[in-house]
Amino acid sequence: MVRIEKSIYLNFLSKFGVGGAHPGGIQLTKELFKAEKITPGTRILDVGCGTGQTAAYLAAQYGAIVTGIDINPVMVEKAKARMARSQLPVKIIQGSIEECPLKDEAFDLILSESVLAFVHKLRALAEILRLLKGGGRFIANELTLEHPIDPGSKEEITRFYGLDSLLMERDWLAFLQQAGFKGIRIRKQDPSFQQNPIPEFYYSNYIEPELYPVLNQHVYIMAKYQNVLGHRVYVCTK
Repeated sequence: MVRIEKSIYLNFLSKFGVGGAHPGGIQLTKELFKAEKITPGTRILDVGCGTGQTAAYLAAQYGAIVTGIDINPVMVEKAKARMARSQLPVKIIQGSIEECPLKDEAFDLILSESVLAFVHKLRALAEILRLLKGGGRFIANELTLEHPIDPGSKEEITRFYGLDSLLMERDWLAFLQQAGFKGIRIRKQDPSFQQNPIPEFYYSNYIEPELYPVLNQHVYIMAKYQNVLGHRVYVCTK
């Protein structure tokens, strides 16, 4: 397994400052929030917040009290810059969801968008459960295999993205249940959100030459495995 800090794909995302790289992009994210009761007093944690696109939207649209956490220092820097430019009171911290520095039961809602696929599932989910208030909600938009694949294909995908593993829907469900989440609902892939809208870019001043071909490699893998690599939205309660 490639550790998350060494994933060339995640390094590409950080240096190019790609926002909305998760399945469905920011469009799907906004749609998911419509089903949640978010108010100015709602405390929300955006796990793997990246450049802060979702966190900024939550603060600006709903007036929610938002915290973003990301392990990548480049992403953290860009997220903080976004909040400063937009004058949004969003707290951005650097850290891992596998061992989070935040207090118990601090949040009403926690969101992860293409994050859990890169980390140790049970450690991350245990932390998310700890951070949620009783009755709090967890939304995860995660890569999900549509059917089993051969070892060679699995190796090609996990090595390129630096993924911890590749899971099917039943595997995600088992992890969520084992972690202690309740009322788990699964939203299958909506065709209207199957293709990501054009993401935003926030380029670093210097980008390593080896990162430029990564986007083409990503497009190649997505096309090659388009019938295999799907996604699901998992919504559950503490």
